[in-house]
This record gives sequence, C-alpha cells and structure tokens, in this order.
Amino acid sequence: MPPIPADPTVLHPMPEHPRVVLLKPLVKSPLIEVGDFSYYDDPDDPTAFETRNVLYHYGPERLVIGKYCALGTGTRFIMNGANHRMDGPSTFPFPTMGGSWSEHFDLITDLPGRGDTVVGNDVWFGHGTTVMPGVRIGHGAIIAAGAVVTGDVPDYGIVGGNPARLIRTRYDAADIARLLAVAWWDWPVQHITRHVRTIMSGTVADLEEAAAQIDQP
Repeated sequence: MPPIPADPTVLHPMPEHPRVVLLKPLVKSPLIEVGDFSYYDDPDDPTAFETRNVLYHYGPERLVIGKYCALGTGTRFIMNGANHRMDGPSTFPFPTMGGSWSEHFDLITDLPGRGDTVVGNDVWFGHGTTVMPGVRIGHGAIIAAGAVVTGDVPDYGIVGGNPARLIRTRYDAADIARLLAVAWWDWPVQHITRHVRTIMSGTVADLEEAAAQIDQP
C-alpha cells in the first residue's frame, strides 16, 4: 500500500491542537497567496491571521508565502499601507482624519512602495517576528524569535535582532546551490511522503538521490 500524504486542504491539521492552522485554506484575501502546508500557530485565535498578522494591507502590494513554512505565534507582516510621508516637517496623515483635511488626500496616495512581500519555501519564523514591507525572504531561511526583518534574507540564511542581521547561513554556497536545484518543496506530495526522513534529517547528497527517483515507479 502506498504511503498516504497529509491533506493540504484541512484547516486544522492537528485536531487535538486547534491553535495550529494551515494558511492556504484559511486566507480569503486576493492580496495574499500561500503555498501548501504552510501553517500558523497561535493559542488565541489563529484563524484571525489575515486581520491580526497582516497589517495595513490595503494593496496593491501582495503578500506571497511559499510552501512548507512554519509561522510561530505573533509573526506579523507590516504592509506598505503603514507608510507615512517623511519629506515634510510632519509625518501625521491629516487627510485621513476627515473634514476639509480630506481635500489633501493626494498627499498620502502617492507614497513610494517597496513592492510585494515575498517569502520562499521552507521558511521558519520564530515567535514574535516582524517583517517590514517589500522584504524578500529566501528558501530555507530561519527568522529568529523577536527579529524585525527590514531587508532581504538570503536562501538558507539565519537572521536575528532588530534590525535583523545575518547570523550565518545553514550551508555553504555550493550546497545551497545544490539544495535550490533539488527544490524538494516542488516534488509531488507522494514523493515527499516517501522521503520525509531524508528531507528532515538527510544530507544534500541524500536529497539529490531521492530527487533522481521521482520518475521511477
């Protein structure tokens, strides 16, 4: 009997732990895209992720999160709608307060944006991390608890602090290139199921060997 993969469409993959939700079946906003099996863990209300964890998201910038990402409690994405003008004496958004001030709405609609916020595959976010607008986080990265990510994170990089700095990479450049070529997160889910132990604890060579078996019966 072939191994049975997990189901990426189930909201609560661990029924005994309702604090964990898969994000793909949860999110409704057309401005948010999440890959299979990426999850969020929160003891209070994980189903409120779109309103409590994706902030100031008025568009058109998008939040894109890859597959197999783990988001710890309190992971938040600050989107471009949080921006204020900084080229004049005051940063206060007067036009949003109404009255005749609203006649100057053009002063806050032409703010520069940093584009989409994009998270790669297999990224681990520690407790209470914050990601600023327009950041790009590479595949296999780890974001330490409490980190404030203000700039791009390389593939398989480990960052921490406020502002977050690169602590080290998980592999050397040659092995990172090999891992990106393998791209296990794009394997058919049945093949992933057969090779979970290799993906979690194997070597780069083990992954390459498993990748070579994808088309084999």
